Amino acid sequence: MLLNQTLDQLHRLRLNGMADAFAQQLQQPDTQALSFEERFSLLVDRELTQRENRRLTRLLQLARLKQQACVEDIDYKHRRGLERSLMATLVTGDWIRAHHNLHLTGPTGTGKSWL
Repeated sequence: MLLNQTLDQLHRLRLNGMADAFAQQLQQPDTQALSFEERFSLLVDRELTQRENRRLTRLLQLARLKQQACVEDIDYKHRRGLERSLMATLVTGDWIRAHHNLHLTGPTGTGKSWL
């Protein structure tokens, strides 16, 4: 009974990630061997991950990007002047954290918008 109340309270507090993780912990006997701190850390991690995923999903929807681009899908065989090493550096996002700008130039149809 107490477990159901706890799950209900987590949902009422809008801690759905924690509630889901807690329900999973109750069903998996191997998590019972973990300490309180370890189990609590797993709950907090799940909540944080779910919130970050929801935020990212919302921001992607608001961005209304026309194409679903993926770094792994970049075709380096075409002569576009793309260098793997440069792209690998840009993908890390260090230039964003350093508050630098990125200016893409090139002829029509070379994939600037896709990047």
